[in-house]
Amino acid sequence: MPLSRRMLTATLLPAVVVGGLLVSATSASANVAVTQVSTDPFTDAQAQHRTEVEPDTFAFGSTIVSAFQVGRVSGGGSSDIGFATSTDGGATWTQGFLPGTTANTGGPCGQISDAAVAFDAKHNVWLISSLGVNCPTGTPVLTSRSTDGGKTFGNPVTTATGSLDKNWIVCDNTATSPFFGNCYTEYDITSSGDSLRMKTSSDGGLTWGPARAPAGTHTGLGGQPVVQPNGTVVVPYLSLNDQIRSFRSTNGGASWNSTVAVATISHHDAAGGLREEALPSAEIDSTGTVYVAWSDCRFRSGCPSNDIVLSKSADGTTWSTPARVPIDATTSTVDHFVPGIGVDPATSGTSARIGLTYYFYPTANCTAATCRLDVGFISSTNGGTSWSAATQVAGPMNLSWIPNTSQGRMFGDYISTSVRAGGNAFPIVPIASAPSGSTFTMGMFAPTGGLPLTGGARRSADNPASPATAARSALTAF
Repeated sequence: MPLSRRMLTATLLPAVVVGGLLVSATSASANVAVTQVSTDPFTDAQAQHRTEVEPDTFAFGSTIVSAFQVGRVSGGGSSDIGFATSTDGGATWTQGFLPGTTANTGGPCGQISDAAVAFDAKHNVWLISSLGVNCPTGTPVLTSRSTDGGKTFGNPVTTATGSLDKNWIVCDNTATSPFFGNCYTEYDITSSGDSLRMKTSSDGGLTWGPARAPAGTHTGLGGQPVVQPNGTVVVPYLSLNDQIRSFRSTNGGASWNSTVAVATISHHDAAGGLREEALPSAEIDSTGTVYVAWSDCRFRSGCPSNDIVLSKSADGTTWSTPARVPIDATTSTVDHFVPGIGVDPATSGTSARIGLTYYFYPTANCTAATCRLDVGFISSTNGGTSWSAATQVAGPMNLSWIPNTSQGRMFGDYISTSVRAGGNAFPIVPIASAPSGSTFTMGMFAPTGGLPLTGGARRSADNPASPATAARSALTAF
């Protein structure tokens, strides 16, 4: 689709650089300065304003792009997808909003959801994948393109139509790969029991090939494809039978292999009616090792709360036993959930630099009135063998400060962390403060200057005696 029609923040809100705006942490325990990178400008009556939720990020060179829902609608989706872009390694940021999506921006859909970001190095194009809600074609997967370094985006290309959910996008950026320049979009079909599908583009997201499914049984959601240097695409996802599973393609998306088990999930549902699920967060290092993190209670007797656990694979078919990220003791009262993992793309193996952002309750056994929501960060410089001490990025937040949905209070079904090569980690996270009357005060924030990856001596744990079990239900809303 031509990019002649553009919509920057200037058409909705003055385009500003907000990199100099420092916001104080909301707790004496939070010790990280944060910079607000976006705020909700919309006024449509359907949404809960000022709210921004569910960010993804991607970094390439000195450019970092994040995308997220703006103006969360209780029944599903949002007023629009916003984006925040830094072209100077996270020093300053500009904000914008995708054109041609909802009625707010001249588009056909009622709402929009599920933003994910990728960069196609071969075609020099930034891509934001999103999910239209209440559109003439159902809930289509859309792709918005930027050819000016993530500063502006054009009207979206329709990637897939139907009753779809939980899309994600990635591109093959290894120049020596036989499939250099291919981009891959994953989604599931809700009208077919969350059957998984993949589509491939070889022209920078302008057109997309036929929908292809993994061989065999393949129902689930929340897949996050990553691409190895040899061009193999690995897609970890949450299955409907309480497992993290994965599948792969070795021929540029022409076909997809049968799924394999990564691990069985043991999960504690967060208290207070918070919307959260054990969706995986996936990243890859420079030699192709895949890292998958999720929240899991297997290391805690009786499943009273979750740790963040990590599994790795060199080939996408054989996976390591899940190891506990040692944020605190297994006897603590802390509940950890919704991780976003990032890996320095210039490192690998025993020298891989990992940044992990997550949300947590200091006390798992709380109520909607007493739960306190915080943001944490921890890092490793040896591939996850040992970790730094954890740091609190933001919080505490009351649950009444974040928007409500049909599945509970929501800051996002996923978050993301991007690590710059040789540099700091940049999670973009939703942070809320007390509402002003009936208007929320919840925007997107970046740690000012990023978070250093220091590593440390806290050792990972693995091989629990026996996984705990907990009842779960799959998340199938947008």
